[in-house]
Amino acid sequence: MRPALSTTTQKTTQRGIGWFVRLANFLATLGTLWIFVLMGLVVVDVAGRNFFGLPLTGLAEFAGLSVVAIVFLQLGTGVHNRRMTRAGFLIDRIARRLPRVRLALDVAYALAGCVIFALLAWVAWAELVESWRSSEFYGVRGLYMIPGWPFRALVVIGAAMASLAFLFLVPALLSDAPDGTRGLSDE
Repeated sequence: MRPALSTTTQKTTQRGIGWFVRLANFLATLGTLWIFVLMGLVVVDVAGRNFFGLPLTGLAEFAGLSVVAIVFLQLGTGVHNRRMTRAGFLIDRIARRLPRVRLALDVAYALAGCVIFALLAWVAWAELVESWRSSEFYGVRGLYMIPGWPFRALVVIGAAMASLAFLFLVPALLSDAPDGTRGLSDE
């Protein structure tokens, strides 16, 4: 079972990054609501297609873009709550024999995640700016057009939130694991 943050760490973490936790939870809530809207649109599309011969034009493109947006909206909360998928079998085996090595691996994992998502946000920012400047749209001109920049903006925001969440995990890991026995993966 995954270790929970100690009460002291939770209070320190909430006090120091409460704004981040609230923002991450808000974005995750938006992502969840978006899922329900998307499900409703799919139901309307299927019903319209089968019963009336009137599908929702552009739903496939919107759904494809939505999946990426939803994932990035929920990344910050997923990282903050230590819900990222990891293969813990090797780390758990190491933890039993070398708990400090496990702590080092958990910190390295958090720092690598921070750097990777920061780089992703940086690259996605350039694509967002280009999308805005070029008035990038998805769809068929004259039939339906979906602007690309909002979806690219959500990738930038989500990647930045994930990067910050990984960064904020480092002090939590270090303060919560004085003996080096706790970390990011399940035990």
